[in-house]
Amino acid sequence: MAKQRPAPRSTKVTPQALTPRTGRTTDGPPAQRPAGASASASAPESSPHAPKGPQRRSTYFEAVALYERGLEALQRHAYSQATTLLESVLRQYPEEKELHERVRLYLNICERQATQKEAAPQTIDERLYAATLAINTGHYDQAIAHLRLVRDEDPDNDHAIYMLAVAHAQRDEHAEAVAHLERAIALNPENRALARNDPDLEPLRDDDAFRAALEAPPNSRQDRGRRPIKARSAR
Repeated sequence: MAKQRPAPRSTKVTPQALTPRTGRTTDGPPAQRPAGASASASAPESSPHAPKGPQRRSTYFEAVALYERGLEALQRHAYSQATTLLESVLRQYPEEKELHERVRLYLNICERQATQKEAAPQTIDERLYAATLAINTGHYDQAIAHLRLVRDEDPDNDHAIYMLAVAHAQRDEHAEAVAHLERAIALNPENRALARNDPDLEPLRDDDAFRAALEAPPNSRQDRGRRPIKARSAR
């Protein structure tokens, strides 16, 4: 007599089979954890982790704060202040590349607005004033351009020539600085006394030609009565 074979196991997936194994069945009492089994055994075998956002550097928020101050200055039409603040973002936070793109966009706006606002100086006095501002802010190329125009129009303007000496000295161009200083002293001997104590000519102190210009006897030409004007404002 043939033995009766057991009925084949069902391979049908039931809803209970899809239930996460958390130690409980859907219908029955809580499942008993075998003795000695760790608590982690009852945890889901593969629990998905929530995606983490990009980690920001601690300096990012400092850079953004400085950037926002620059935008506020731009909105007030304080283009010089806005330029200083925005350039500080580029200089102090070089790692914030994404922010740099927006910073450069607003820097271009500042430059265009400032160019439109500032009219080119036309008279000698306007050019001397513009050159003084340029020297005070370290824009020596711009200062020299203004001063050369003054010199072309008034070759004996000792104030402009003295300022040319200052601008070239600040660029460490000693030969040009000394040549302009000698010319300024020849035009107005009082420039010699001014040069002796001028901190803006400090780069020339160790130059033999500079010392010789200061120690030379007064020029035979009499002072024209025009007092030398200090090229730079007090710091």
